[in-house]
Amino acid sequence: MTVLVNVIVMVGMLVVVPAGLRLTGLPELDRIGRLWPLFAVPGAVALWLPRSPAATTFALCYALGTVLLALHAPRRLIRSRDLSPGQVALLTALVTPAVAALALVAERAGHELFGFDLEILALTVPHFHFAGFAAALVAGLVCRVSESRAGRFAALSVPLGTLLVLVGYFIGDWAELAGAAVLTAGMWTVGLLTWRLGRERGRDRTTRLLLLTSAAVLVATMLLALSWAIGEATGLPHPTLTWMAATHGLGNALGFALCSLLAWQRIRDRHPSESRTA
Repeated sequence: MTVLVNVIVMVGMLVVVPAGLRLTGLPELDRIGRLWPLFAVPGAVALWLPRSPAATTFALCYALGTVLLALHAPRRLIRSRDLSPGQVALLTALVTPAVAALALVAERAGHELFGFDLEILALTVPHFHFAGFAAALVAGLVCRVSESRAGRFAALSVPLGTLLVLVGYFIGDWAELAGAAVLTAGMWTVGLLTWRLGRERGRDRTTRLLLLTSAAVLVATMLLALSWAIGEATGLPHPTLTWMAATHGLGNALGFALCSLLAWQRIRDRHPSESRTA
C-alpha cells in the first residue's frame, strides 16, 4: 500500500496542483505556480525516504510551498469580499494542500499528530490533495459554467464535506460518516454536471471522453468511500484501507482528478472564459 499511496501523492504534488493552479486563471497565482516544482520535488523525495530528519526536512520544504499557496485565500477573500459558492470552492482548494502537507511532515517525522497513527496520517496526504484540492477546484469550475442550483450545491457541499470529514477525525466515526455523506452528495452532483457537460454538442471527442470518464468514476469511488465510512461507524463489513487505496484512491487520482483537469485544460484552450473559477 505504501508504494501505491506514494505514487498517488506524487501525482497530486507534481501534476494535479500545478495544473489546477493554471485553471484558476488568477494572475496572483502565476508566481507560486512557476515556483511550485521547487517545493513539490522535495516533497516527492520525502515520500520515498525512511522516516528521518532528512525526510522531515524535505517534507517541510513542501509544506512551505503549501503555506504560501494557502495565504492567497485570506488575501483574496479580504480583497474581493466574495463568498459565493464558486469562490468558497476556490478558497478551499487553495487551503487544503497545506492540511495534506501538515500530515506529511508529521508522518515523515514519525510523530502521531493529534494522536492519529502514522497510517492514517499517510492516507490524509492524498485525501486532501484529491478530495480537497482537486474536488473543490472542479466543483468551482462546474458551478461557474452550470449557473444552476445543482452547481451551487456542488460548490458548497464539497468544501463542507471535506471540512466535516476533517472534523470527524477528531470527533468520531459517526461524524466522519456525516462528512462522507455530504462529500459524496457533492461529488455525485459534480459527476452529474460533468456528465451533462460531456454530452453537450460541440465538445470534441477527447474532451467528451475525459469528462464522461471522470463523471463515471466518481459514482464508483464515492460509493466505496461511503461504504467504508458506514462500516467504520457501524462495524459492518467494509473494504480495508489497502483495498480503498487501490480502488477509491487510484480511481480518484487518475479517473477523476487527472481526467477532469485534462478536460478543463482543453476547454480552457478552446473557450478561455468558460474554465475560470473566478
